[in-house]
Amino acid sequence: MPEMTFEVRWPDGRVDRCYSPSLVMHDHLAAHTVYSISDFVSRAATALDIASERVRAKYGFGCTSAMATLELIRSRAARFGSDEVVVVGVLDPTVDAPAHIVPATPPAATTGGRAAATEVDDKAGF
Repeated sequence: MPEMTFEVRWPDGRVDRCYSPSLVMHDHLAAHTVYSISDFVSRAATALDIASERVRAKYGFGCTSAMATLELIRSRAARFGSDEVVVVGVLDPTVDAPAHIVPATPPAATTGGRAAATEVDDKAGF
């Protein structure tokens, strides 16, 4: 199974490198895209659940690393409001995003004194 990592920049500037045992993350997240916390958690949970089930289908047990990644994401996300934004950085390995991916539309206004989503994206350094 091809595995991958992806970077997440949280509203407080912290960057996490997250793990997935499957390239399925590409079906749910787009690199260099801004998502609201609630949308990101939903997309990541769906993708990581699918990834863990793919491991189960192949090896007979779910992927504890995928579930640990999901727990990390949920734990970090709980610190922020659902309308705050995260930036997904590099998806490694990179592949062309499937045509059905609809990247999130960044909010135009600032949130909680933080820079507007497009400014955060420009400064993310991803």
